[in-house]
Amino acid sequence: MKKIGYTTGVFDMFHIGHLNVLKRARLECDYLIVGVTSDELSMSAKNKKPIIPFNERMDIVEAIKFVDEVVPQTNYDKMEAWNNLKFDLMFVGDDWKGTEKWNQIEKEFGEVGVEIMYFPYTTHTSSTILRQALGDLAK
Repeated sequence: MKKIGYTTGVFDMFHIGHLNVLKRARLECDYLIVGVTSDELSMSAKNKKPIIPFNERMDIVEAIKFVDEVVPQTNYDKMEAWNNLKFDLMFVGDDWKGTEKWNQIEKEFGEVGVEIMYFPYTTHTSSTILRQALGDLAK
């Protein structure tokens, strides 16, 4: 049976940490769907407008060979995503493991047979670090 995986992200200023997550996720499933966070959702959640426009971020992620399908992520309702996409595995950064929110999501997903796999966060590079460095260069 084909295993469908799902992960999400803003994927702003695509970097090696993003690539590592997608590569690792694809090793765990037969078909990988990636939700790319809309500018509006990023603004509402992080109060940060991505530097790279949404459509370009969608195109960049879609061009990665480990990704089979790209969908917009316009809200954080993971059960709604599951209802639409019917994935078997969800991949999440391990910085969320054990949080109240993800413990609840694990419980809900457990009831529909979805496994959550936590991946280590790439600490040496992130869009936040890149954004900061670019800001410093611009000064």
